[in-house]
Amino acid sequence: MKFIDYYQVLGIEKNATAIDIKNAYRKLARKYHPDLNPNDADAKKNFQQINEANEVLSDPEKRKKYDKYGKDWQHAGQFENAKQDQDQSSDFRGQKYSRAQSGGDFSDFFESMFGGSANTGRNRQVKFRGEDYNAQLQLKLIDAYQTHKQTLTVNGKNIRITIPAGIENGQTIKISGHGGPGINGGPNGDLYITFSIANHPGMKRLGNDLYIHVSIDLFAAVLGSEITIDTLSGKVKLKVKPETQNGTKVKLKGKGFPVYKTDGQFGDLYITYAVKIPTNLTEKQKSLFTELSKS
Repeated sequence: MKFIDYYQVLGIEKNATAIDIKNAYRKLARKYHPDLNPNDADAKKNFQQINEANEVLSDPEKRKKYDKYGKDWQHAGQFENAKQDQDQSSDFRGQKYSRAQSGGDFSDFFESMFGGSANTGRNRQVKFRGEDYNAQLQLKLIDAYQTHKQTLTVNGKNIRITIPAGIENGQTIKISGHGGPGINGGPNGDLYITFSIANHPGMKRLGNDLYIHVSIDLFAAVLGSEITIDTLSGKVKLKVKPETQNGTKVKLKGKGFPVYKTDGQFGDLYITYAVKIPTNLTEKQKSLFTELSKS
């Protein structure tokens, strides 16, 4: 597996705080979001790497393993167990066999552990990790708005997963141990699920913010009014100011999309007003508009 420097992917230092990681992820996720780069394959790849880096570095336990073992961080538990066996075994002279004596590094050790001919002195079979599986899951925007459970069928097996609210279009998450079976008692591979999320009718999502167009009649725009609009969290009453112009934008703070894995935090909802010009006017109505235009 090629080593990917997650710190470099997010453009942060190794001593970055959790806030630094969060801010860097938000900035880059918005820049490379598939909805903003629909025909850019590189942007999609960058977006997936950004999500992968955030998935690891935002989790203290995963980050600790990554900092210690680099590209082999997912096998940290196996490494520790094998290293313990290694320290307890002896070579043909009765001396302890250590990593320093072997002259190998972490990657050399894993090569021998999973595919090489070296052993720790115990006549045991080499264990091989199972292959990883990849799957795509399609969701509606309303489904991604709230944390919920779904059951997937992978290779004839039902897997029940929890999908966190705020999952991004194009984001990939890992379900550990649900890939291919290991060989000779080796661990199972992992299942990687990439999400494809369609926009809600009349609504567009960019990051954690939502954008909609709302039609209002001419009289509401001129005189002001109170209207009710539909949002993903339910109906909301909204006051239209008098003399509202066509194309006017207003922001409803906290009425956007939930922030991924951050309870109680939401993006904003941006509304653009479209003023409808009345049609099929009666002669009396036309006369009133004519009179109004002369005043």
